[in-house]
Amino acid sequence: MKTVADYFDSLAKMNHNVFMGGRKIDRPYEDPQIRTGASVIALTYELAGRSENEELMTATSHLSGKRINRFTHLHHSPDDLRRKIQMTREYCRHTLCIQRCMGVDALNALSIITHQVDQLARTSYHKRFNEFLEYFQDNDLTGNAAMTDVKGDRSLRPHQQADEDMYLHVVDRTDKGIIVRGAKAHNTNAPYAHELIVLPTREMTEADAAYAVAFAVPADTEGITMICRCAGPREPRLGSRPLSSSYSTVESLTVFDNVFVPWERVFMCGEWQAAGYLAELFATYHRHSYCGCKPAISDVLLGCAALAADYNGVEKATHIRSKLVELIAAAEIVHACGIASSVNGRAMPCGTYLPDVVYSNIGKYYSGTTLHHEFELVHDIAGGLVVTMPPEEDFEQSPTAEYLDKYLRGRADVSTADRIRCFRLIEDITASAMGGLLLVAGVHGGGSPEAEKITILRQYDVAARKALARRLAGIEG
Repeated sequence: MKTVADYFDSLAKMNHNVFMGGRKIDRPYEDPQIRTGASVIALTYELAGRSENEELMTATSHLSGKRINRFTHLHHSPDDLRRKIQMTREYCRHTLCIQRCMGVDALNALSIITHQVDQLARTSYHKRFNEFLEYFQDNDLTGNAAMTDVKGDRSLRPHQQADEDMYLHVVDRTDKGIIVRGAKAHNTNAPYAHELIVLPTREMTEADAAYAVAFAVPADTEGITMICRCAGPREPRLGSRPLSSSYSTVESLTVFDNVFVPWERVFMCGEWQAAGYLAELFATYHRHSYCGCKPAISDVLLGCAALAADYNGVEKATHIRSKLVELIAAAEIVHACGIASSVNGRAMPCGTYLPDVVYSNIGKYYSGTTLHHEFELVHDIAGGLVVTMPPEEDFEQSPTAEYLDKYLRGRADVSTADRIRCFRLIEDITASAMGGLLLVAGVHGGGSPEAEKITILRQYDVAARKALARRLAGIEG
């Protein structure tokens, strides 16, 4: 498995194609903003290398029998699914978002769909996929799941768009591979990933066959351009941005301008009947991952709220304790959905375990629709100082430093500096660019609440509940 040094060395060897702020970033992993995202991924190499984390953060490959990073592993039991959830929660207590989950979720979805398509169409995708997976595992690579197309006019199908490039599609086939064009949006971690794992974003019709394509390419392949933005500060400011100065996220609008993909890395090409199911499989796995990361965010919010209440001297107030219980419930309800989804997971024909679809979607739906309220609870407990603190320089220069030390103190036995550090963390998480990202990602990451409701209703056995109601009401039939 890779070390942190190995990871950054591997990034240094890539041909970089990253643009941000109107300029090309020649060594993006060294850029202060992008480094905050790469540092998140580095943590998955650092902690997995510690012996005390071996059981949780590593696994045994079903292909090679080698010990591998769990972020490159296919789940082969309910216990594998459960460990992924627990691992994700543990990592996200450090960073709020671990980012590497997208790659492993895409791999698990592809393992199922390539096997299924082979059975129906007599293709050889599953063999190709397993060969790629073994390479991915042996080199302990980080993958980005490039799924969401820019979509153009949402009322139109891919083939109906005025500009055919609004969905990524195959423009040519050769003996050696395919050529694709289009763009994928919201690609978290793309500028510091090794591989882009590209998936279709929706169900297709026969007329959309050119858009039913899945493949993997090195992130620095010729023809790929990444246009990025970062939630972290432009300059590291540990005083005012204690978390996002170290750990943040970078998203990319990833443009594919006639990119060549060799056949051995193509996992779907024209099988339009399976495109929607592949998108659904990825969504199920990624919503399952949210049952680990979102409880971790709630853990941090709870800690911030409880510490602020303590420093303000109101930790024993009944209404404060009630709000803390709401934060606890938000974390554990979502995590419980993840555990239930894992325990009720089922083996697919290829051997990969799929989490329970209903529990995964309920966990993601509940987390996405309660996060705004969790922010509200923390703001209610902490108070307005979260957004009205003077700049950190004013705490360092006399005479203002003396005034601030005197007038921004809470409890007499807690230093003003410690109280301010607590409030800076709350500001960084809930009232900054990072906070805004968390709120929107909580709603739309892995699919919108409406998409989750559609999936829940489609998968849930409502007919059985209607039959139950008829029986209790004494209705015949």
